[in-house]
Amino acid sequence: MSLILGIDIGGTGSRAALGEVDEASDHRREHGPSAALPSLRIVDQIAGPRIEIGPSGSNVMSVVRDLVKSAAETWPDRFSEVSGIGIGATGIASLAEDPAEVLPEISAEYGVPAVAAIDAVTAHLGALGGSGGAITVLGTGAIAIAHPGPDAAGHWSAEWSRADGWGHLFGDRGGGAWLGRHGLELALRTHDGINERGRALLFAATRRFGPPASWPGQFYTRSDRAGLLAEFAVDIAETARSGDTASADLLRSAGREAARSAVAARAAHRVDASLTSAPADAVPRSVATGADNRATDKPVHITLTGGVAAAGSHLVEGFGTEAARLDPSITIVEPAGGPLDGALTLGHLGAGGRLSAQDRTIWT
Repeated sequence: MSLILGIDIGGTGSRAALGEVDEASDHRREHGPSAALPSLRIVDQIAGPRIEIGPSGSNVMSVVRDLVKSAAETWPDRFSEVSGIGIGATGIASLAEDPAEVLPEISAEYGVPAVAAIDAVTAHLGALGGSGGAITVLGTGAIAIAHPGPDAAGHWSAEWSRADGWGHLFGDRGGGAWLGRHGLELALRTHDGINERGRALLFAATRRFGPPASWPGQFYTRSDRAGLLAEFAVDIAETARSGDTASADLLRSAGREAARSAVAARAAHRVDASLTSAPADAVPRSVATGADNRATDKPVHITLTGGVAAAGSHLVEGFGTEAARLDPSITIVEPAGGPLDGALTLGHLGAGGRLSAQDRTIWT
């Protein structure tokens, strides 16, 4: 057996885990065969700091360096067994120093290949157990990512496609900040005497944030307004559980948005493939919308992950209903694991040379 070091870095904290690789295992998950991936079992883990964003960008690669060093110091007797390092991190594509410059330094220092990816990739690898499909991650923000899965040799090509992840001002549809903003809008419509449906939301928002007149000053002046908006998603879930129909409808809408993003991310594969062999105006509309999945016998798996995904049955209901409407061939599955599991899978694939780098998505 060998070991993999998996690192998961987010806005609220970071983790590093040692994963034990059982190459002899015939690893199957209910989602289907995982291209002969071995069993990866977390044997120990440590916590680290959250990332910080300043005028010069994110310190995510500094956190990576510190976590690898801490792992080597925490497990000195076992670190020599590590055969690969997998890193999944938020903000790594746009706010950090170039991972392609840092990873060779880490690999050279510790003598093992190190690979990194945006956190949506490791969420995908963890949630779908190393098989193809699409996921939507609902946290403070929202992003969907898809991949057709490994080829017959177990290699993952540069075919990752995404939808959303544009931040709370332009997108993040269905995420915590999106929910919070829409909930507060409805609450203010009730406050203004336009729509009484938001009465329960107005009460909950006033309890959390104070009088409505104070809300602009609280939100517009803060750099962490997305997180503040997402806090109200908790209240929306609570009022929905108490029977408020407006809150339940908001959660269903969030689920529908999440399903649309997952289907759109997956549809991008067929659009890209068609564009390589046909004029742009020859791409069938069903391909562009994600409605035609019947060209393959492989099942189409999608799943919903992230903290907001646990907001309640109304959100899950909206996700399932909209996914089935958009594409009846889709099968919704429960997440097989989390992003830390995905970071271990990433490290294992990188150690075996079974990953292709992709701009702003994966660095090898």
